[in-house]
Formats: sequence, C-alpha cells, structure tokens
Amino acid sequence: MARVGGRNVWIAWPVGIICTVVVAVLVVLAVPGIPASVIFVGDTLRAAGSAPTATPEPAPTPASTCRELYSADLWSSLVWSRNNLLTQRRTPAASTPEAAAASGATVVVTCHWRGTAGRSMETTVSTVTPEGASAVQATLSSQGFGCQVSGDTVHCERAAGGVVEVHDIRGDRWVSSTLTNWMPDGYAETVASRAFAE
Repeated sequence: MARVGGRNVWIAWPVGIICTVVVAVLVVLAVPGIPASVIFVGDTLRAAGSAPTATPEPAPTPASTCRELYSADLWSSLVWSRNNLLTQRRTPAASTPEAAAASGATVVVTCHWRGTAGRSMETTVSTVTPEGASAVQATLSSQGFGCQVSGDTVHCERAAGGVVEVHDIRGDRWVSSTLTNWMPDGYAETVASRAFAE
C-alpha cells in the first residue's frame, strides 16, 4: 500500500485505536436504550396511524354572571365604551314587579347598563318553578305583552315609546330584558341563548 505524503504512522495508529475505543464505548452505552427506543418508535407510529379520539366538550352551563351572559362581541362593544357603566346585582326585574311577585322567582343575576342621554339596558335572569313560569306568562299577557310559544320557549314582548321589554321563559329559567332608548343588534336573542346555555 502506498504511503500518502505528510502522514506519520506513529500518530495515525494511536489515533485510530483511540477512535475505535470511543466508538465501542458509545455502542456499549447505547445498547441498554435500544429496547426503549424501539418501543417509543413503535408507539409513535401506531399513534400516527390510528384515528384521534375526540374528547367530549363540556356541556355549556347557564349564565350566572354578567360576563357569561354576553357574547364576546357584544361584551366588547358594551364594556369598552367609556360612556357605559355596568352594575351587577341580584334584584328582581324592575319592569314587571307583578310578574316577579306572581312567579316567586329566585334571581340569579341582574345586569344593568347605563349609557348617555337616558339610555339604559337591564337584564335579569331568574329561576322559576313550572307554576311560576305559567304565572309569568299569564301576568305578562294580561299587561298587554304579545306572547308566543316556540318549541319549549315562551317569548313575550312589548314596546312603548322608547322602552322595549322582552321576556323569554324556558324550563326553569326566566330572562327579562328592558331596553330604554338603546337596542344593540341581537341583544335579547344573545342574552336569552346564553342564559339558557344553548
């Protein structure tokens, strides 16, 4: 075999032996990890080939705070206006005290928004018994509200001047909204759907 110029045999042999020893030590150290690596690769390939399991989403719960009562868009439009002030409390619907008294409702939350120039919105979410729900519908009908039944929801509405009152009853929930000179798009529908956890 011809020698390559510039190489020293006395250095090449020890370096070659040291490299061989280092590779042998690395192989010895790696051998115990081979079974675990094979299992890991196998599990990864099996997981990639199988269909992902869908985790069930938690069922929505009825709104019990003002923040939960509004969609993200509606909440942003209301809360980020410097002229709007929100008060959260637990008072019965002020617009229909007769219906509140007849129903024996338990208030979950009342959200009162005050704007400029006499504008205001108030929504009260209450729980009622089946008898209380019937009493609310009967009282509202006697006060001139137009009531309609759609599926399992009773919807009553009345407008007088700049005041619009909307009531929705479903199951054990009664949602009462009074809007004075202020009617954001889809307000009553949004709060009702969130209160009923649709």
